[in-house]
This record gives sequence, structure tokens and C-alpha cells, in this order.
Amino acid sequence: MKYARITLALLATAGLTACGANLGEMGADRGIDSKGLGTLQAGIWVDPTGCDHWIIDDGLEGYLSQRLDPYGRPVCSGIAPPNTAVGPFKAGTAIPDTI
Repeated sequence: MKYARITLALLATAGLTACGANLGEMGADRGIDSKGLGTLQAGIWVDPTGCDHWIIDDGLEGYLSQRLDPYGRPVCSGIAPPNTAVGPFKAGTAIPDTI
């Protein structure tokens, strides 16, 4: 029983260590058309409450982050109606979005 607990503890520790593994450059898109994320163009998606989010559609992948002011508060600009995306968020890739 004691050996089973030690083995279980070692396996749990090894599993948690793997979670912190560095998988490479986090600011890069990998795959067929790999490139730096800074080369992609963002648009704005307006959520149901009217606040803005940066959105990038890279064909099979997508990126989304909330748009914040310098104080960390959400930006709700009114640039478009709720649940609408505007801007060139599909530019920067030759892979078509099939959805």
C-alpha cells in the first residue's frame, strides 16, 4: 500500500510538471501557414452586452481577447450592434474559413 501511494505521488508530480512545459514561442502561429501573430490583422467583435473584443480569424484557428482601456476596464465603443464583428479580422491568411 505504501508503494502504491509513493508511485501515485510521483505520477501526480510528473503530470503537474508537464503542465508547465514551454511549448515554444507563444506569440507565433504554428501549422501550415506559420507566422508571427503580430502579422495578423484584428477586427472587433461586439459581445451581447455591447463591449468590444479583439478578434482574429486565421482560417482553422481563431484568437479573441477583450479590448481594455489603459485602466483595465472594458471598452464598449458602440462601433457595431451586439453580436457583430467588424474589420479585417480574416485578413493575413490564405486558408479559407469553411464555417
